[in-house]
Parts: sequence; C-alpha cells; structure tokens
Amino acid sequence: MTKVRCFVSFDYDNDVVLKQFLIGQSKKDDSPFEISDWSIKEASSDWKTKARARIRSSDVVIVICGKNTDTATGVATELSITQEERKDYFLLAGYSDGGNRKPTSARSSDKIYKWTWDNLKALIHGGR
Repeated sequence: MTKVRCFVSFDYDNDVVLKQFLIGQSKKDDSPFEISDWSIKEASSDWKTKARARIRSSDVVIVICGKNTDTATGVATELSITQEERKDYFLLAGYSDGGNRKPTSARSSDKIYKWTWDNLKALIHGGR
C-alpha cells in the first residue's frame, strides 16, 4: 500500500504533543499515511523556503488546531504557503473539549474536523 505523505503544521510552543500523537497514529499497521518529522526547530532566515520545499514534497498538509493556533504566526505562514502551492489540506481539532482556533490565514469556509481515527483516515483521502 502506498502511503500518503503528510506535512504537519502545528503550534510548536503549545501543541508539540499533538504532533507526537499524530506521528504515533501514522505508525499503526492500518495507517494510510506517513509523516516525516520535518519540523523546523530553530528560527532561521530561510525557514520559509525550507517549509515551502517540505510542503511541496507532501501530498496533504494537516493543520493541527489547538487553543492558541490563532496566535501562531508560523502556522499561519505554513498554511498560506500551502494555499499558494495549491496543496490539499485540512484543519484537525487538536482537543476534543473544544476551544480549537483556526490559523489567521484559514479561509472562512475551512472547517475544523474532529480528530478520530476513522475521520483521520477519511480526511487523508479527501473525505471532506
């Protein structure tokens, strides 16, 4: 089975554990997707160029929405790059208790989807 390559955008300061959970799910035997740890951990003058290259190399971009995503400028930038590159993407609710925020660059029509295993598998294959 060919797995869908995913880039994950998330609030590094607040939601790194959510990305770790997603990586764990990608390692399940029945997972239809793979995630390379492409996080740019240190700020540099060329981080946007690196992010663009990594987004281009992906099939789908997963934007994890947490409680502070609306203030995470890096997530907003990565989503803007995703839109510019016309890459498929979706917003994933990081917390089941609500309060998840869209990045500022999200479109008003972008829906935040509930994070369940069945939903995630469907979303990876365009079920939105």
